[in-house]
Amino acid sequence: MRVNRPILLGCFTVCIAIGLCLAGNAFGRLESGQKAPAFHLIDLDGRSHALSEIDGRRMTILYFFDATSEASQGGLLVLDRLLRQYDDRLLTVWGVSRSDQDAVRRFNRNARLQFPVLLDEKQVSRQYGATTVLPVVCVLGPGREVLEYFQGGGATIEVMLTRLAERQIHRDQPQLADAMAEAAIQRDPANADAQAVRGYAALARGETDEAQKMFDQLAARDDDAAVIGQEGQAVVLARKGQTDQALAMAETVTRKAPQRVVAHKVKGDLLIAKGDRAAAATAYQAAAAQPEGAPFQKAEAFNQLGRLYAAQGQFDEARKLFDNAVAMDPYYLEPTSNKGVTYEKQGLWDKALTEYRKTLAMDQSDTIAAVLARKAEQIIALQQDNARNQRMDKLVGDLVERYRRQQTQKTDRPEDQWTSRPLILSFVDIQERGGLASRDGLSIVLATRLGELLAESGRVQVVERVVMERLLSELNLGSSELADPETALQLGRLLAAKLIGTGSLLYTPDSTLLHLRLVDTETSAIAKTIAHRLTGQTDLERQLFDLNRDILRMVMERYPLQGYIVEMENREAMINLGQNQGVTVGSAFAVVEPGAERTYRGRVLRGAMKTVGRLEVVRVEPDLSYARVVAQDRPLVMDDQIREIMPAAVASGGRDES
Repeated sequence: MRVNRPILLGCFTVCIAIGLCLAGNAFGRLESGQKAPAFHLIDLDGRSHALSEIDGRRMTILYFFDATSEASQGGLLVLDRLLRQYDDRLLTVWGVSRSDQDAVRRFNRNARLQFPVLLDEKQVSRQYGATTVLPVVCVLGPGREVLEYFQGGGATIEVMLTRLAERQIHRDQPQLADAMAEAAIQRDPANADAQAVRGYAALARGETDEAQKMFDQLAARDDDAAVIGQEGQAVVLARKGQTDQALAMAETVTRKAPQRVVAHKVKGDLLIAKGDRAAAATAYQAAAAQPEGAPFQKAEAFNQLGRLYAAQGQFDEARKLFDNAVAMDPYYLEPTSNKGVTYEKQGLWDKALTEYRKTLAMDQSDTIAAVLARKAEQIIALQQDNARNQRMDKLVGDLVERYRRQQTQKTDRPEDQWTSRPLILSFVDIQERGGLASRDGLSIVLATRLGELLAESGRVQVVERVVMERLLSELNLGSSELADPETALQLGRLLAAKLIGTGSLLYTPDSTLLHLRLVDTETSAIAKTIAHRLTGQTDLERQLFDLNRDILRMVMERYPLQGYIVEMENREAMINLGQNQGVTVGSAFAVVEPGAERTYRGRVLRGAMKTVGRLEVVRVEPDLSYARVVAQDRPLVMDDQIREIMPAAVASGGRDES
């Protein structure tokens, strides 16, 4: 049988084409969202490196290059220079080369790279599509997911540097972002995207005026970059609290370039701060739908829209949007944490804890996620402890019944009116007002963490948050009812709390203002008012520690512990105050006696109490303490009165390092 040769040749050609196509699919460029192929390679020192080593790292850059081509090496040398200048222990860079080993050694001997160069003798480059055109740069995020894939040198290196710079914004690396963007600008001074990144990096550092300068320069250009500069100007104006000017600028940009993300998001932020949630929702939806913008900007748009849906109780839709935000930028902690809060609000504590732990896996120092995770763990443990759960249910049930009968926990007036009782404090509610913060749960964290810190001091007993939250849920008291001071006072008295904490968080475009009131439930007087501007989440723990000190200082000034010497033996005094009343080892007491009395025109005038000695507690029991005598003007005896002295560390507001 004869076969027509032209037909045979045609079939052969088609087979080759199909084979090349299949090979291209198998070993072509990687796509965003794809998991990077695993490998084991040896470096120049003979050490083995597996891709699994990067698990737990926040960002990894695989740079495939030709050791004999300067054009191929350029981006690698830039990365090496930047990492020498800006130490980032959570960023991994590996060079990978198929070049002859001697050539790779010569290159590395001259470059003295601070990261490993791996010798590819196992066709790893083919798996990453890094054979024909070099360099190839593959940026991996958490879970070895491909975030970016760049192929080729020249202008592609500038794009790579700009993209890497953008990724640093939510990695909390604004200095590195600025340096990467500057490196891109050095290669192309007209690079508008890189200059914009420098502006946003300045904002992340809190340098608003520097950011404005950069965006003004862009806005003054006569090309498409002017729009990028104007949207940056809108962000700066919003940060400065110039709401009307910011909104006008955002409107201008959305008319000129409706396909860009940032201006729509700025409009949403400003409109929601004005109370127009419907218009804000429209603006956020427009922002999330636009194709043009850096990944971190798109992620912020999805996050804000998710926050808005969550605030309206549309939790399923909110979670989808938070997932979209994470897909855009896995370094953005807010959407993952916010997703956890939606589960918490539905009582799905296992799922909430999973999201909080994901957030902590990205940043172990994140105070908000840490506090929320601890709270979730405590509630899950409570749910699994049937006996404790039943006791909690009974307690809350009793409190609900008392509240509905308008009863409080009444106690007989003590015969001993000098000795202090335990000081109990309860945070009733901290309401959120103003704009829509990118992070949900801050009010929960403030009440929870301040309660933890105050309880740890031993000086104040704090009503458990779970008791308060269950009580509010059973009573169906919302924010409007809790805004009524009398309702808050009734709740405090119901819980036998001497002090209740209530207040608000006011979100503005440029800051968050905390206004906290501590109210005496017996007198209804405001014992302490705290107005504090929260400066950011990076030092939130320190700010909460300072607020805790401020509250403790007030407690010791207005409600000093008072008691009696029960017994004296040598230079040690037993006193009738212990751990239950807030005494700790190191607590100091003045021994006091009434001042001299004089009678004038039928009135008895009593002088100020006189200090006759000082005690320092060395051992504490539940209702008794033992103190050494530090000073005495006369022998101290049983029934001498004592009054607490504020420790120097609390009085000065400083951290007690002892």
